[in-house]
Amino acid sequence: MHIDMSTLSTIQAYALMTQTIIPRPVAWVLTENEDKSYNLAPFSYFNGLASDPPMIMLSIGLAPDGSIKDTRANIESKKEFVLHIAHREMAEPMTKSSATMPRNESEIDMLGLKLTDMPGSELPRLADCRIAYACELDSIHMIKEQAIIFAALKHLYVDDAVTGKDAKGRMCVNAVEVDPLGRLGGGEYIGAGELIYVERPA
Repeated sequence: MHIDMSTLSTIQAYALMTQTIIPRPVAWVLTENEDKSYNLAPFSYFNGLASDPPMIMLSIGLAPDGSIKDTRANIESKKEFVLHIAHREMAEPMTKSSATMPRNESEIDMLGLKLTDMPGSELPRLADCRIAYACELDSIHMIKEQAIIFAALKHLYVDDAVTGKDAKGRMCVNAVEVDPLGRLGGGEYIGAGELIYVERPA
């Protein structure tokens, strides 16, 4: 089957892209609302952008009613956020946190999630996530109504239980132990599953 992308509506393009650009990492983003409560939402148009300096890209569209999403508004206002990589056991609360809620109503309170300090950030992190980054806004670029957020990675938290040493004695992160969620289409996710190792060229 061949599909001319120019013939698709925005919704059709989204549905096909999210079912074929797979798996995608999910950024579970914590930001601070105007009233000092915390907003939490997942985004799967997200990835690493550069290592020097360490940066990520996060794409945020509009809310269903056409308004600016709380995450984007908070990042524009506060200039910082904490990005989590969720694992299998967090799939349900992460998905529930994508629901549209009244502004300044906290998904963290609704879901009963625990917070803890995040070194390098004035914001906390989710206590049960195995990976978290303290992020600082670099710039925002618009593609029509889509906000493409570029952010610098300032600090990283990795649960000691998922770290180890490689053959050269360097710290490494065990992907199977992290068991990160990869986004597929609709309500589908994929876990770490079987690890496939291929030797890289010298």
